[in-house]
Amino acid sequence: MRQFAVRFALASTLATTISFAASPLAGRWNFNITTPGGARAAWLGIKDNGGKLEVWYQPAGGNVYQVKDFKAEGSHLSLTVSGGGNRPATVWDLNAAGDKLTGTMKRGETTMPLSGTRAPALNRPEPKSWGKPEPIFNGKNLDGWEPIGDPANSHWTVKDGLLVNEAHGANLKSTRKFDDFKLHFEVLCPEHANSGVYLRGRYEVQLEQEPDSSSPPERRMGSIYGRIAPKVEMPRKPGQWETFDVTLVGRTVTVVRDGVTTIDHQEIEGITGGALDANEAEPGPFYIQGDHTGGLKFRDITVALPKR
Repeated sequence: MRQFAVRFALASTLATTISFAASPLAGRWNFNITTPGGARAAWLGIKDNGGKLEVWYQPAGGNVYQVKDFKAEGSHLSLTVSGGGNRPATVWDLNAAGDKLTGTMKRGETTMPLSGTRAPALNRPEPKSWGKPEPIFNGKNLDGWEPIGDPANSHWTVKDGLLVNEAHGANLKSTRKFDDFKLHFEVLCPEHANSGVYLRGRYEVQLEQEPDSSSPPERRMGSIYGRIAPKVEMPRKPGQWETFDVTLVGRTVTVVRDGVTTIDHQEIEGITGGALDANEAEPGPFYIQGDHTGGLKFRDITVALPKR
């Protein structure tokens, strides 16, 4: 009887281990994709809910969303990430091996290779202290900043000590790259403006002045676009100056808007649409979106770095 009990216990343990073994596909995956139109960054988040997979996709633009059309078997995954109407479907066909997801992306008659890597955890402790804030916009000219893409499309200029995007055009990025930081800036968004400040060039702090009915909370002013909604709903202030203080350590972000903590030490799961790349373990620049609307103004842009 005792031997039977021991065997039963071992069998039960083994069955539990097998039934709860995570799929090799489970995890967060970063993709740097080379296309005829240039480099693109994308992301997959695959959750294993007791043997049932849940797949989330962050395309190169727009917001992260759940993919319903997929098939998974063992280490193989096939999913349709876009298409419909008159557009051909885009199908990803992938195989997991260790910390890599490799395969192909097919759209119509075009097939391209895909290679994704497991996203880093970026679990870093909060620095014990921070250095003195230093300006990264001098209020005189665009030194330290450069347009992304064709400079002829840039409408960024400096007027009366302010950084101004006069019209829809190019995005603007800092020439310096940063890892962990405290970013401070003040912004004036006119009515119907839509822009964003990207942290490390990968995570967008949304800036906009559109009616709340036009988008869900995770895509409104002060959100981490598509990822994290502010926990406090602030009043709309089109045409008025607002202050942002953003702390990023690893992938943990805190956002203080006009002195109110609206996002408090929350994890950013992955890149957002418009990310320059998917190299999350690396430092990156700040960049300001200028390709949606013009009219935004910025001032007092500073950054503080951890004291080592």
